[in-house]
Amino acid sequence: MNKYQNLKERKQVTISKVRIRFALIFLLTIFTGLIVFPNISDKLPGSSYFNKFKIHLGLDLQGGTHLVYQADVSEFENDQKKESVEGVRDVIERRVNAYGVSEPIVQTNYNGDDYRIIVELAGVQNVNEAIDIIGETPLLEFKTQKIIETPESIESEDNIKEEANLVLQRVLNGEDFATLASEYSGDPGSKNNGGDLPWVTRGQFVPEFDKVIFDTLKSGEISNTLIESQFGYHIIKKIDERLTEEGVIEVHAAHILFKKADADLNNLKWEGTDLGGRNLERAQLIFDPNTQNPLISLEFDKEGKELFAEITASHIGEPVAIFLDGVIISTPVVQEEIKEGNAVISGNFTIPEAKQMVRRLNSGALPVPIELISQQTVGASLGEESVQKSLLAGIIGLAAAALFMLLFYRFLGFIAVLALIVYIALTLALFEIIPVTMTLAGVAGFILSVGMAVDANILIFERTKEELSKGKSLNTSIENGFLRAWSSIRDSNVSSLITCLILAWFGTSIIKGFAITLAIGIVVSMFSAIIVTRTFLRMIINKKLENKKSWFGINKK
Repeated sequence: MNKYQNLKERKQVTISKVRIRFALIFLLTIFTGLIVFPNISDKLPGSSYFNKFKIHLGLDLQGGTHLVYQADVSEFENDQKKESVEGVRDVIERRVNAYGVSEPIVQTNYNGDDYRIIVELAGVQNVNEAIDIIGETPLLEFKTQKIIETPESIESEDNIKEEANLVLQRVLNGEDFATLASEYSGDPGSKNNGGDLPWVTRGQFVPEFDKVIFDTLKSGEISNTLIESQFGYHIIKKIDERLTEEGVIEVHAAHILFKKADADLNNLKWEGTDLGGRNLERAQLIFDPNTQNPLISLEFDKEGKELFAEITASHIGEPVAIFLDGVIISTPVVQEEIKEGNAVISGNFTIPEAKQMVRRLNSGALPVPIELISQQTVGASLGEESVQKSLLAGIIGLAAAALFMLLFYRFLGFIAVLALIVYIALTLALFEIIPVTMTLAGVAGFILSVGMAVDANILIFERTKEELSKGKSLNTSIENGFLRAWSSIRDSNVSSLITCLILAWFGTSIIKGFAITLAIGIVVSMFSAIIVTRTFLRMIINKKLENKKSWFGINKK
């Protein structure tokens, strides 16, 4: 009697878990369906969230321009060739992004002494304009800071500091930081945003500010003292920190600024100097012999030495900004006059940050000559035709697979079709969320993964039919079918994922697109077969189905 009660309680718990899992799958399907078909959610609250996702089409589907450049690295040492070409790629990528291209692809290709840069601009039809932008020489500039004093009557510095301390106490006592910033901050660029500043890397703010947000504060912390800079007194809040794909640390912060008497941020200017990229002979990564911290060494030509000496002599204690393509990449502070034409930028860089800056400086100072060797324009009509044919092929393949499952496995096949619908919704939603740039090869990878999802169900159903043929109960047959098929599904999918990894690592952009979509499809197909299909079958198991083995492809004897 006790054994029977224990089995009954265990069954009730199992049913409860199955129902919860089924509800979660149902909600997940609705959520992913709204992402794939955002028009359905237009009348629902929060519809803007779903509308922000979309399928990103690659060059072969959307149409656009494909450019291949040959890089001349004959004047570079062997250990500098790859780095120099990578630097040019970064410059081209920034220029393409400024051009406003959606989902551009800029990559390098190496084959022996053959160094190439491949640029794919989906949706760009004005190829000549794109070529002109890419072909421009990167602009490297050195600028000094100028603060224009205004004749307006303002409070004395002592009064400003006193007011700043009073507000600091209110912040530390728990008053809302954003509200106080909106009321008291003297920074017109962030005042109306509650003191909120954009994401920045080290070197974009003055050193005093950088030290606090990068080295002192942790995410969510507020400075417990006033931070003084050339602009005034800051109350700083570090909001968050992240690592970019290049390994560079970025920080999101906010501040309340109390301006000094001689600082007017509206009139803050960067003044150009005669020193530029044409004067920079070389930038290289070095390390401090005492601390082993990464530093950046700059070497100027003869004219650059004289100009740099003049700049450093007249701006001791002030920042000198380095601009690349109009964007600040560093603002080192001058410590003393430098006459030798050699400068060192120290900013507590990480090694990836320092390498990236060296690459950008060298690409600005010594751009690698590039020659356009291939130009191809893909018409939008060709892309549209490819999309239509791919869509038709996918529909036919899906219908054929569904029909096969229904005819051969009957009721089990019907469950597999339902699971396949969940699989397709989830996979397409992931393509939009990640996002994945869909190419023809990517579409092929997705369609192939649909077949693999069906294949997993076939393995499970065959094992289930074998168990049913032995006279076992429906419940036992289904559970044993999944257990017996799992090892085969696991091993085949893991081997396929390893193949996808190798293709993505060593393949070209087309092969990578195929590998990525196939890998995502394989992972989701395992979830679909093992979790979704199994949950659906557990939900429908009952005594009425025990005697209807023909529904499961078992012919009566």
